[in-house]
Amino acid sequence: MVRGIIRVVSLASVSLTSSGFFLYGTGHWDPSDFGVVRIGRAVLTTAAITWDYLTELRHVKAGTEEYESIKSQVHFRSAHRLLDLCCANRGTFIKVGQHLGALEYLVPPEYTKTLSVLHSQAPCTPFPDVVQVIREDLGKEISEVFVEFEEKPLGAASLAQVHRAVLQDGRKVAVKVQHPKVQAQSARDILLMEVLLHAVKKIFPQFEFMWLIEEAKKNLPLELDFENEGRNAEKMSAIVSSFSFLRIPRIYWELSAKRVLVMEYMEGGQVNDREYMKRNQIDINQVARALGQLYSEMIFVHGFVHCDPHPGNVLVRQNPETLVPEIILLDHGLYQVLTESFRLDYCSLWQALIAADMQQIRIYSQRLGAGELYPLFACMLTARSWESVNQGIYQNTVSREEALEIRSNAATYLPEISQLLASVPRQMLLLLKTNDLLRGIETSLGTHASSSSFLNMSRCCVRALARHRKEKTDSLWSYIHISLAETFSLGQLQIYEIVLRLQASCVGCWIRRMMQWVFLYIH
Repeated sequence: MVRGIIRVVSLASVSLTSSGFFLYGTGHWDPSDFGVVRIGRAVLTTAAITWDYLTELRHVKAGTEEYESIKSQVHFRSAHRLLDLCCANRGTFIKVGQHLGALEYLVPPEYTKTLSVLHSQAPCTPFPDVVQVIREDLGKEISEVFVEFEEKPLGAASLAQVHRAVLQDGRKVAVKVQHPKVQAQSARDILLMEVLLHAVKKIFPQFEFMWLIEEAKKNLPLELDFENEGRNAEKMSAIVSSFSFLRIPRIYWELSAKRVLVMEYMEGGQVNDREYMKRNQIDINQVARALGQLYSEMIFVHGFVHCDPHPGNVLVRQNPETLVPEIILLDHGLYQVLTESFRLDYCSLWQALIAADMQQIRIYSQRLGAGELYPLFACMLTARSWESVNQGIYQNTVSREEALEIRSNAATYLPEISQLLASVPRQMLLLLKTNDLLRGIETSLGTHASSSSFLNMSRCCVRALARHRKEKTDSLWSYIHISLAETFSLGQLQIYEIVLRLQASCVGCWIRRMMQWVFLYIH
């Protein structure tokens, strides 16, 4: 018996060591970077999580209070094991962990709450390594490019960190420097995660999270190319140039490369920092409306979407001249380009959701791959209960009871959610993540989606669908008819918004009180 155990342990050790050398090579001797250590951590963590679920829930009847209580405890322990693994292996592991932590309405809350700290707890690269990356990519010493360069980073993320610096001509800049080992490790880490997830799926067939790895495979190479990030920033700046409230830092191309990005330095508070906004007399509701308007324009009109709007990437500040809040959009590495057919179907689906048109909700949800799970799909998109979707999501904001129901259902319907995520177009996955990040900001600010938000979405949908129809028509009369219908629809929305503002104003309150007084007097 003992010999058998020793033989198994020996074989496992040899296998892990061999695979470590094969996947990671022998160039990195830091324990956190050495192949056998990284693989060993990942394998042991996966095994511990799998064993916990198998043993703890095996003898408890599903659906009972005891089952739900034990399952929550297992979720909590597993989330913390996963957090420890991400922090230890860093790089790609933190990136994937951040993605999971952002899926607030798609995975159990024990995971999202635990993993959300990864957005602010990424490890820093030592300064000598930062100097080496700049030397290798720019072919110059730091002193040749900058008169000042702060050694302590302003912030560190999963793939890079940002330093404040001053150019030779006195301009203040932010310098984004990629962690030196993440490029070499990323493909191997993804392969390791893919193998482990396949193993988990063999044990739990309902586990459908391979889409997460497929997305990482596609997006990581783009995020690791800082020249691509610079091009995205310039393209977005041109697309939304009409938005006076938006600021995107200028890129200094002559000082940028694949792993180094030098950009204009801009200061502001994080978009979820209510105290910062109060101190600086920034209108929180105005910020929330502007952010909603910006993302509606990206998604519905242009189909070019910034997909990483976590609070560290969205700053706010007060314009000292106009006293209007400004949004500073950072980190343009992750964008989703929507195909025209997908974008138009998505527009039509949101119009149906706002109008509570159940037939159209079913039709367009199914066109987007939801199949018979379209009620669940509608709830995931809106983060509302099916009852609220039926009544009209603009009618009331999310109540505390409804929020608890949604979180509870996220755990209850996890197999169906996994199935749905595996069946929808890949474009939808980043949109769902983006939706959840934006809702997280709304929750922090206490400005849940209002009628104003839905009006902005409706305007963008009307414009996008009208533009498509005008591009497809060859008839002057049809073009005029489409333009008039668009103008009429936008006019209706404008009138409705004026009515809402009047209702919310002092005049509106006075009129309502007068009407109530007249009604009581008559009766």
